Amino acid sequence: MKLTISPSIKIGLMLGMLALLSGCVNKAPKPDNPYYAPVQMPSFETPKPINGAIFHASTNRDIYSDGRALRPGDIITINLTERTQSSKQSSTSLDKSTDVNLPVPNVMGEPLTVFGRELSAGVGGDSSFSGDSSSNMRNQLSGNITATIHEIYPNGVMLVRGEKWVTLNQGDEYIRISGLVRPQDIRADNTVDSTRLADARITYSGTGATADVNVMGWLGRFFISALMPF
Repeated sequence: MKLTISPSIKIGLMLGMLALLSGCVNKAPKPDNPYYAPVQMPSFETPKPINGAIFHASTNRDIYSDGRALRPGDIITINLTERTQSSKQSSTSLDKSTDVNLPVPNVMGEPLTVFGRELSAGVGGDSSFSGDSSSNMRNQLSGNITATIHEIYPNGVMLVRGEKWVTLNQGDEYIRISGLVRPQDIRADNTVDSTRLADARITYSGTGATADVNVMGWLGRFFISALMPF
């Protein structure tokens, strides 16, 4: 029995595979993501007249405050000081040897023979395996990004989020950051190190021709994926 596939079915299978593979391609991010957008503050009231040489009702702050970000919508600068390094090495060696010899059996004091030949048997085998692996990785990210406070929790911890896009001649570069920061970790100049952020999410990447060159095509990823049977 011979199975014949019509041309239309072949074309449908090819299109389905192409659609499946194209779905694995990551879409390029775009600026103005609502998740990282600044907090929308209510419209300001009409500025009140200055009613004192020092105190001004429309811009008053705590007498002990020093200009650090403390309220939703305030701006805070985050210094990116990320540095990671990891190294791993493993080695495995296995060796096994087997040797079994069966002597000639005796029957009533005489060796057992078949067609005039004594019966005997022997089994031997050797197996070995050796493997080595090593991995080294080092990452470093420095710079700064200014974000806004989105929420303040009852314990005083602040949720900060923000993004920065830089348009270049061959595409865009962007930084996105989110995390939790304690008020006491904010310096007097309204900055905080990224290593002080809890549950931090930091993304630094780019879009455009320069970034596309460093991305493997979907067909190349197919040949090194688990879908490749060979």
